[in-house]
Amino acid sequence: MPRAGLALGSNLGDRLAHLRAAVTCLREISTPGEPVLLAHIYQTEPRCCPPGSPDFHNSVIEIDFHGTPFDLLEKTRGIELKLGRNRNAPRNAPRIIDIDLLYLGDSRVHDDTLILPHPRIGQRRFVLQPLADIRPDLVLPGQVLTIAGLLEHLIPDEPPPLRLPESL
Repeated sequence: MPRAGLALGSNLGDRLAHLRAAVTCLREISTPGEPVLLAHIYQTEPRCCPPGSPDFHNSVIEIDFHGTPFDLLEKTRGIELKLGRNRNAPRNAPRIIDIDLLYLGDSRVHDDTLILPHPRIGQRRFVLQPLADIRPDLVLPGQVLTIAGLLEHLIPDEPPPLRLPESL
């Protein structure tokens, strides 16, 4: 069964509550009875966001999902809207919830609305760190390094994320 990796982020309001609500919704679209992997929660400085943007809480979840990558994209966008995401806000504006598709099994997609695996996964410590918590040995389609290897070779251009004691 295809496994889907999804990055979660929130930097508005009760960030932890928003991440937990997203996890609840993602569990509902996951294949019943299959494991759900949850990474630690990290606090990270905003990247490419407007000045003064609040810090993010970030994590990663992996679920089983039956359907196409576009089905999953539709479901995650629906979850974002349900949880209060403003899809009309300027790019990189602070947000209640952000759910990014990282991968879906061995799927490779390059479309105007979706690219899988996520094209910038190997450049984002705020994604690689939590993903390494749950899938350090994963090798994504088109990659030769594991997630742990990508994290190890990441150029340190952003401060390390702060692991929070809370859990999802």
